[in-house]
Amino acid sequence: MLSPRLTTDLALAATATAATAATLTHAAYSAQSQLFGRTLIAGNDPNEVALTYDDGPNDAATLPLLEILAHHNARATFFMIGSFVRQHPGIVRQVQAAGHLIGNHTYTHPWLTMLSANQIREELRTCNQALEDVLGAPIRYVRFPHGARRPATLRIAAELNLTPVQWNAMGHDWNLPTAEAILTHLNPGLARAHHRHKGANILLHDGHDRAMSANRTPTLQATDQLLTRFAHENKRTVTVDAWE
Repeated sequence: MLSPRLTTDLALAATATAATAATLTHAAYSAQSQLFGRTLIAGNDPNEVALTYDDGPNDAATLPLLEILAHHNARATFFMIGSFVRQHPGIVRQVQAAGHLIGNHTYTHPWLTMLSANQIREELRTCNQALEDVLGAPIRYVRFPHGARRPATLRIAAELNLTPVQWNAMGHDWNLPTAEAILTHLNPGLARAHHRHKGANILLHDGHDRAMSANRTPTLQATDQLLTRFAHENKRTVTVDAWE
């Protein structure tokens, strides 16, 4: 039988281990955690909004999205998957020509926390290469799929001169909700950013990580409604490089 003292010590050790595990999990998957290293989230002007779109280019949605952004004279940031860039380089060039910022979203969209350091490097490097072959310019920003990272992820990004970008407002649009549901999901993050005197960094998706030609009609509708709302609120759209 264990002594009361040993039982207590073991319980305390288990509690400390659980607390450490919870802290590390939060650092790996929480969008705004800075524990493993700096990630770019937003600037200090609550009237600035960055619309960011992941998982493109998408032949069913990216070009219609460009039309909506042009109608509102808005600029956005697109984090693109390298394998899709290889499939549709023309769409990538049109995003660039429209004046938007393009960033790295890995080559195949894996959970980077599950990969070795060499695999992480290859995912980031090959996406950079795909984008730079099309755009003829270096890529400087990266968004890790699902926001998942660990110290090695951030170290490798730095080696490749990539600034990690997270978000502070999320539309939960990957499962194709209605435009109204997307806006409802975004509202708490937008309100928190304004209360904290920060810009809003909005995460949306113009593609789907597993397949081309994804239907993103609700996201397009939500974008149009957001931009109309922001115009009434005297908010201005920026690309994430404005916050460096």
